Amino acid sequence: MARRIAAGAAYGGGSIGLLGAAAVGVLLAEVQLAKRQVGGGIAPVPPSADGRYGVAFTGPAEPLRLGLLGDSTAAGQGVHRAGQTPGALLASGLAAVSERPVDLRNVAQPGARSDDLERQVSLLLADTSRTPDVCVIMIGANDVTHRIPATQSVRCLATAVRRLRTAGAEVVVGTCPDLGTIEPVYQPLRWLARRVSRQLAAAQTIGSVEQGGRTVSLGDLLGPEFEANPRELFGPDNYHPSAEGYATAAMAVLPTLCAVLGLWPESDRLDGARREDMLPVAKAASQAAREAGTEVTAARAPWALLKHRRRRRLPATTEPHPQPELHEEEIGEAGETRGAGRAAETGETGESHGEPRNLPAN
Repeated sequence: MARRIAAGAAYGGGSIGLLGAAAVGVLLAEVQLAKRQVGGGIAPVPPSADGRYGVAFTGPAEPLRLGLLGDSTAAGQGVHRAGQTPGALLASGLAAVSERPVDLRNVAQPGARSDDLERQVSLLLADTSRTPDVCVIMIGANDVTHRIPATQSVRCLATAVRRLRTAGAEVVVGTCPDLGTIEPVYQPLRWLARRVSRQLAAAQTIGSVEQGGRTVSLGDLLGPEFEANPRELFGPDNYHPSAEGYATAAMAVLPTLCAVLGLWPESDRLDGARREDMLPVAKAASQAAREAGTEVTAARAPWALLKHRRRRRLPATTEPHPQPELHEEEIGEAGETRGAGRAAETGETGESHGEPRNLPAN
């Protein structure tokens, strides 16, 4: 199914149906029930984490430029402090591994679907003197909940990856999370949400790898503890991750983010003891969608590498220093995109968030 979706995205196919008409009535009733419970709390406006991280490493080397694109997961909706967002966690980790400052620019938009990536990429590439060295895209959940055709979703994502790669940026895609882990979703909608999420994640992997990107499967947001401990790892609205949830996601994405820049101590050579393999890209994508935290990267066509990178210590986040040379029109666009109330929250970003977290070994 993932191969068919990716092929439809590449060659202009239409939507691919997943259900018969007999199931629609039951599922619509389940959807209405879930809507009453998901989002019952209030998700705070995501705080702005843009700025420079790792200023202690300032030296002759130019700062690395990290771009974040996607939906509310990439923006960090559900937490109050900038240091708790995925962007801040990844920028701090990248600065610690590279021993260079990292300039973070996050153009993700809560509620965004894959068709918004065109606007986000244009915003990120508008200033050619500040083209990102590497970009992280997290997208897909809103495509599922809004029933966007999977072929359209993958086509938009593949186009975004291609544009970023053409501009010279490396790209890591966090694929569609497993919406079957959301606590208020009941059967049979839970089964359907899991099935559709995984199919989209696998198709996203195929489309991204074919355009020169790497993917990391977010799956059940990177850990079975989301189902076991939803009160701890979901935010107040029962939908967006909590600070612990975002930290768990960042732990899994960071190794691939560093590896794509040649900074990770592990090579791309396969480790059989860690169940790594070289597979046809569609099979690698399908297997990755079933196991959160799995990396897929292109090898010689039509093969791909399936990797389970070791997770290391996640550094404590630091205060983001404002980026220099922010143009007036960018300030306006950022304010329009990220919400008017965010500037007031940046005063909290000076706090340190404790000792580095211990990362679980796979």
